[in-house]
Amino acid sequence: MKFCNQCGHAVSQVIPEGDTRLRYVCGACSQVHYQNPNIVAGTVPVWGEQVLLCRRAIEPRSGFWTLPAGFMENGETMEQAAARETEEEACARLGNLKLYTLFDLPHINQVHVFFMGQLADIDFAAGAESLETRLFHESEIPWSELAFRTVARTLECFFSDRREGIFPVRNEALPPLRMQPPKGLST
Repeated sequence: MKFCNQCGHAVSQVIPEGDTRLRYVCGACSQVHYQNPNIVAGTVPVWGEQVLLCRRAIEPRSGFWTLPAGFMENGETMEQAAARETEEEACARLGNLKLYTLFDLPHINQVHVFFMGQLADIDFAAGAESLETRLFHESEIPWSELAFRTVARTLECFFSDRREGIFPVRNEALPPLRMQPPKGLST
């Protein structure tokens, strides 16, 4: 951030009185600009023994498979955001939504929340942000083509929990991925 969104003057990073973190503060109007994590809300749409996935039509990770999910908007609950994203990306409607996974990703300032729900019907289709949508049995999941770690982890939990017949709410912090050097190079 370089300029104040209230008055347009330059901002600098300082610790405001009574605070403990660096914040962007306007030197002209004293506006403190708080920056907080973004929330991604999504669903695990279930139809019998299958899960609905979407192939992404947009970056990041265009062409990869994902659960329907996206950024929460102001004025909606997490459950409403998850249902809206499912409607937008997969033209699908869900019933019986239940909070399922919550992932903290502090290294990218995001929180990912997934709700599990039953598809109301199989009248789904690719929305504007999807190339295609499809139901998958566990054995058909394209694990190496999943767009995000939170999606892979949610699916791992779902299939494991389904075998046990218990679906606890899960909360995990995911650290940054460590990049592996190309083969033949040492670290």
